[in-house]
Amino acid sequence: MKVRLLLACALACGSPAAAQRLQEAPRLTGNSPPTTPVPALPVPRTVTDDVRRGRNYPEQPPVIPHAIEGYQITLHTNRCLTCHSRQYIEGSGAPMISVTHFMDRDGQVLADVTPRRYFCNACHVSQADVQPLVPNTFRDALQAK
Repeated sequence: MKVRLLLACALACGSPAAAQRLQEAPRLTGNSPPTTPVPALPVPRTVTDDVRRGRNYPEQPPVIPHAIEGYQITLHTNRCLTCHSRQYIEGSGAPMISVTHFMDRDGQVLADVTPRRYFCNACHVSQADVQPLVPNTFRDALQAK
């Protein structure tokens, strides 16, 4: 449906070339047309080797190198903080969460994690052992030399 709508918009704007490109663009997942039922693929294995990964760009949130299935993060409970908060890192051996997670929007440092950084998996994700959907030739700027 969306493809037809985009085709209609491209044709209405007088761009048959744009309409042709939209029609030729391959789908990354699912069936064509999209309304055709497709069997669900098995859930890929989560990478759980506890190896800290390098970051691809400045300010990239670190990825989670362990399983988080069943972790509870609610308004009153955050299982991540049982290992990664200041008072527990010595016993757990986990890295402490960044000091930026204790700053509010005005730069005030708080005693506990700021509410806007409380829900960890809004930025941090676990990794799955899968092949990329599209080819990727990305190289870090420092490694591109």
